[in-house]
Amino acid sequence: MKIGVIIPAAGASARYRTEAQRSKLDEDLGGKSVLQRSVELFTKLDSPDWTITSMVVAGPAADDAFAEFKQRHADKLAILGVTLVRGGLVHRWETVKNALAAVPADCTHIAVHDAARPCTPMELIERLLDAAMKHAAVVPGVPVPDTIKRTIEIDAPAAGRDPLAAILGDDAPSGSKKMRLVEATLDRADVYAIQTPQVFRADVLRRAYEQSDLSSTDDASLVERLLAKENPPARVGCSPENCVVVLDADPRNIKITRLGDLRMARSILGVSGPQDKPAHRRF
Repeated sequence: MKIGVIIPAAGASARYRTEAQRSKLDEDLGGKSVLQRSVELFTKLDSPDWTITSMVVAGPAADDAFAEFKQRHADKLAILGVTLVRGGLVHRWETVKNALAAVPADCTHIAVHDAARPCTPMELIERLLDAAMKHAAVVPGVPVPDTIKRTIEIDAPAAGRDPLAAILGDDAPSGSKKMRLVEATLDRADVYAIQTPQVFRADVLRRAYEQSDLSSTDDASLVERLLAKENPPARVGCSPENCVVVLDADPRNIKITRLGDLRMARSILGVSGPQDKPAHRRF
């Protein structure tokens, strides 16, 4: 089995930047960036049954952002044998599709891994790749332990009128805010939170990205759509041949989304952060 690895890294880290004012991929994890740690996961694997033969990182699409990304990461990625390409402007699927074009045709399988998921245990990756020898699509997942509720957002009722605005002739509600309401409580039985890496037979993933509708939150969603179309479960039943296989994942396999996640990642990996230099100057 020859495996190509895709690591989408084109996101703007919008939620993270509200707390840290910088990209989460540039953060320091024991002297290495989050991105480098995530890529290095796939340089430490060894098996007589499969080999990592290609790694593609898809960075930002815009000229200035891609140039800055290359300046920060290109040298380290080149040493690790990574091919660097531009990602998409808006959607994650655009980024993966661009990276997919750079994966060599002789790769039999393709693994897609979040750039901000640097704590994935080696044992989990090896189990996924072993399972991929038998199944067309394999993803890691953990049961959702919390109560799941679907919510809606509405305008919050105005607390009152602004006296000054009334005097000035503009008696509109002041401090208009949003509030969130519970619309329904969902059944959490058999609900799993899906992680990465997600591993697919290369021909299946490529066909999934040839579909007309590529709206999705992960690559497995596109593969699910493809497999259900080619072998509808309603007709033949749900099986490993027409459904994505979920393996038990690891709660340590966190994705860095907010600043608190970075502290947790450092704890999981047993590393410290930068002492006195900006993160981008420590690598």
